[in-house]
Amino acid sequence: MINLIFITLFSFLNSYNMNYKIATFGSGCFWCTEAIFEIVEGVKSVKSGYSGGNYPSPTYKLVTSGVTNHAEVIQIKYDPNIISYIELLEIFWETHDPTTMNRQGNDVGTQYRSIILYHNDEQKNLAHEYKSKLDKSEAYDKPLVTEIEKFENFFLAEDYHQDYYSLNSNEPYCSFVIKPKLEKFKKVFNAKLKKL
Repeated sequence: MINLIFITLFSFLNSYNMNYKIATFGSGCFWCTEAIFEIVEGVKSVKSGYSGGNYPSPTYKLVTSGVTNHAEVIQIKYDPNIISYIELLEIFWETHDPTTMNRQGNDVGTQYRSIILYHNDEQKNLAHEYKSKLDKSEAYDKPLVTEIEKFENFFLAEDYHQDYYSLNSNEPYCSFVIKPKLEKFKKVFNAKLKKL
């Protein structure tokens, strides 16, 4: 009887976990991006890390030096039954400036570039279609410079980068950069926020 319960529970948990999908985006400092996506309904978890580079074990110090070619990214685990990849793309495009090469605000360097790392052909096609529609709509005064590349690997950033805003909201960078961005996001995307 215990074996049957265990097998049933294991099967349920396994099928439940399989419903989640992964999205990987870079749109400047991962502290800002993580803070935004953490409050989105349907997002199970957000991890800050490094991707898109050519160094086997990047660290924050190496990435910020520019030698690894990695971008600061977030990896989002989400439930597609609650929020779609298209909706995540909409949030991605609306919460940073995709027209500035290797820069977001005062953060400058290749690690701050705008990048979508797709995990499958569906994500690839949706990202290209969305970017193409934005370009054609002339929503931006300048051309989009967002890179769309195949996901290769993800290196989890150091522990002190995880949940940075929620653990350090009184720090100057959080108060002056992240908080205003979050407040604006909450107003624009109110319907997509987690219910507390």
